[in-house]
Amino acid sequence: MIEALRLLQARMTGAGPPPETVTETAETLEKLAAALEPFTVPEAAQIVGHRTDLPGRGQAMAPPVHIEEWDEEHVLGHVTFSRFYLGGNGAVHGGAIPLAFDEVMGRLANTGRPRARTAYLHVNYRKITPVGSRLRVEARFEREEGRKRILAGALVDGETVVADAEGLFVTLKPGQP
Repeated sequence: MIEALRLLQARMTGAGPPPETVTETAETLEKLAAALEPFTVPEAAQIVGHRTDLPGRGQAMAPPVHIEEWDEEHVLGHVTFSRFYLGGNGAVHGGAIPLAFDEVMGRLANTGRPRARTAYLHVNYRKITPVGSRLRVEARFEREEGRKRILAGALVDGETVVADAEGLFVTLKPGQP
């Protein structure tokens, strides 16, 4: 269902349908939303955001990062930004890149450690990040200072680093959501 939604997002982004198709599609989407409404569950029981076996943990907003290696010190995977993430002129929208970094770095920050949240994510945009290219995404655990965890990441097209990032993740206090 999430993959079908991602496909819809990409197709909708690149579509320029006539008004009658827009109306028909909107009605279909409203019917689909109504069909799912009776199955609404509390956050803890939802699939989206909780399926570590799915790219992006099943979150359709996040770019679909496919994890290839994952341990307590590093994450390695790949991501292909679809047209849904287009910013213009074939380049990925700058706001989508931190989503990919937050996905891999957040996963790493929480592997084998008490739960933490993103405190900041600093992204350096080095080159244009192309839509439709398979990109390597990696993250490594740098160090821990009390409740603070510092991580680093890179997004690579072939041999070219298109973006890199540093993230600070802070361990939650007891009872903190």
